[in-house]
Amino acid sequence: MLMLPESSLCIDGVIRPATGNKTYDIICPWTGDVVGRAADASVEDVQAAIASARRAFDHTDWSTQHEMRFKLMTKYRDVLVANRDTLVLIARHEAGSALGAAFRAHVDGALSGMTALLEVFPSVKWEEDRGRKNEYGFDTERLVLHEAIGVAGAITPWNVPLYVNVGKVGSALLAGCTVILKPAPTTPAMGAIMGELALEAGIPPGVLNVVTSSDPVIVGETLVTDPRVDLITFTGSTAVGKRIMEKGAPTLKRIFLELGGKSANIILEDAPDFAQTVARSIVVFHAGQGCATPTRLLVPRSRYAEAVKVLEMAYAGFADKWGNFDDPTHVMGPVISKRQLDRVMSYVELGKKEGARLLAGGKVRTDLGGGFFIEPTCFVDVRNDMRIAQEEIFGPVLVVIPFEDDEDAIRIANDSDYGLGGVVMSADRSRAMRIARRMRAGAISVNGGMSITGDLPFGGYKHSGVGREWGREGIEEYLETKAIGVRA
Repeated sequence: MLMLPESSLCIDGVIRPATGNKTYDIICPWTGDVVGRAADASVEDVQAAIASARRAFDHTDWSTQHEMRFKLMTKYRDVLVANRDTLVLIARHEAGSALGAAFRAHVDGALSGMTALLEVFPSVKWEEDRGRKNEYGFDTERLVLHEAIGVAGAITPWNVPLYVNVGKVGSALLAGCTVILKPAPTTPAMGAIMGELALEAGIPPGVLNVVTSSDPVIVGETLVTDPRVDLITFTGSTAVGKRIMEKGAPTLKRIFLELGGKSANIILEDAPDFAQTVARSIVVFHAGQGCATPTRLLVPRSRYAEAVKVLEMAYAGFADKWGNFDDPTHVMGPVISKRQLDRVMSYVELGKKEGARLLAGGKVRTDLGGGFFIEPTCFVDVRNDMRIAQEEIFGPVLVVIPFEDDEDAIRIANDSDYGLGGVVMSADRSRAMRIARRMRAGAISVNGGMSITGDLPFGGYKHSGVGREWGREGIEEYLETKAIGVRA
């Protein structure tokens, strides 16, 4: 059985074990077996990482040498690209990615995202001349400066770890911050290798530190409560995001969050190739473990019966097209853990109790091995007030809701605590755009357009988060603004 290399901490430019050489097991979602070990950081290790990042920010020119940073980050991107095969291997064995998904969002999406950040970097304004103004009888020449905020703590999830790690680390480092990266306990190897490759690329000591831990709380809360950390960026559940905001309040550190989603996919009655469009809406990519995945399908009541029939056929046709570790066409494997499997299955049972009709799936597939496999699942005859329509399941579960007209579709789409992503499909572009403009969400795809790419800002409304990642806006989240007035 394959074993991943042991994952170590990266602190102050040194790859090292945790205090006391403590480690913990990494479990492969495909098999349920141990696939590697990771350093299990103590509070003392986290404190050392914070001190290292603080020194690197306060006592080096990392934050002010924009051209130097750009060159080093370009080299870092190149080193990541050169290690693409290793990154894919980690994504498959640690995060449970199917091969088709590993070469898309998991790794290639992350690498193209880093390139996009480098491309938008020249558009960041570090200094703006606001001109001369006469106030109180004399002239003042005004400048506005944009400067790195300081030390950033980046707390990342397990679903697409490299993609989220790159979004946070790449943006923060390009902005001139120093970073402590805290990966999810279940996916430490993808964080650890980012520290190793940063040193290989020549990123200076202390600029990027990586601490891994089996404890889902201790490292994160140490970062959030320590006054030496100026900013926390977190991707994960809304419940944890709220706790981070609460714990960060006493130190008034900047916090921005990319949280949950329950995105709506609105397919209008005039959508081209209506049947194929409906069929493509099944939730299977990476077993539905994506925050912006459109898991609420809204179809017109006038074509509802047709849509249900199409979905029944689509799920039946997909039955043998997932769950094979070595098939390059498969984009769906297991969910991340036994805990997540139990969570998803609890929602399947809840959907039945709420009166939704289980159209497809809904079973654990023990015949596929010892891993955490759940069939692609679809509920129809769903009301938007059901919990399966309101709460983020984060698994391969689609709920289907009929709507009466455009106004009803907009109402249903916006009747959610979340507002991360959304989709509108129509033959009438103007009609689709009218709906998209009224959807309360941060990234809307119209007729298949890509609204989530590395050069566009990504984030949500309402309980889906605060702030934006990626694009120029994502880099600017890590900047402070300073106004200077000079008497002329």
